[in-house]
Amino acid sequence: MKAAYYQKQGAAREVLELGHWPDASAGPGEVRVRLLWSGVNPSDVKSRAGLRGGGMPFPKVINAAWGRPHGTACQWICLPQEQAVLMPDSVDDAAGACLGIPALTALHAVLMDGGVTDQTVLVAGGAGAVGHYAIQMALQLGARQVIASVSTPAKAELARSAGADAVVLYKSEPLVQRVAELTQGRGVDRIIEVDLGVNADANAQMLRAGGQCVAYGSSISPMQLPFFPLISRNLQLKFFIVYNLSQADRAQAHSVLDRMLGRGVLQHNIAQRSTLDDIVSAHEQVEQGRLSGHLVLQIPHQT
Repeated sequence: MKAAYYQKQGAAREVLELGHWPDASAGPGEVRVRLLWSGVNPSDVKSRAGLRGGGMPFPKVINAAWGRPHGTACQWICLPQEQAVLMPDSVDDAAGACLGIPALTALHAVLMDGGVTDQTVLVAGGAGAVGHYAIQMALQLGARQVIASVSTPAKAELARSAGADAVVLYKSEPLVQRVAELTQGRGVDRIIEVDLGVNADANAQMLRAGGQCVAYGSSISPMQLPFFPLISRNLQLKFFIVYNLSQADRAQAHSVLDRMLGRGVLQHNIAQRSTLDDIVSAHEQVEQGRLSGHLVLQIPHQT
């Protein structure tokens, strides 16, 4: 079968290859799935570039893999049957490539620790692949107010279209001051954070006493945290990566997401649709943050 893979880590143009990979064969408890679309996510870019450390986990890795050599940038994949979740017929096939990582990341960030019912939530990067979903899901799951931070007016429109009650342009507005104004000085209950290393100081100021920052990403590692502001106000920092969710958390997220998809209440912000042959350019665009939304690759199949 056709696949996009790498045999060493490095720049996309230097290491990504398109070629033949042995056909997948399902083992006990697995199902064989024909792939129509594959998403390119920041975690895929970081793994290919070697930014997570530890070197190559396997001699060859198909792109969009985690903890195994066989990712989704190929024509077929074999998965444990519990990971092959049926998608409602009404959902665009390309949207399926957005659900496993961005949508589940957003949903777990909203659901964890009892959820966001009657809370004020700040979604950092509200126009991004995860943030755009997080705005919608927080509102669907009972948030009282959802504030989004974005970098440009165009991204502000995306956040508003997702339902954000207020949007702050953090490059041209004083973020901490604007959030204080929007919450009448109380602060937010939960921050869903895309870049903790950059935003840690501001987050400590924007959270109410006892509030919670749920971080799923950081562009800085190692990073420094403002210890005294955190401990003096009983602030909570929570971290997770969607690949390592517990079986119970994953099942809960699948169930809630399935209901949302069935009701047709989610927007899927696909910024670009390309083909598997364009995987190098796709990686470069995700790496450089050029897109506001998801980049998905159509997988070719011979007729």
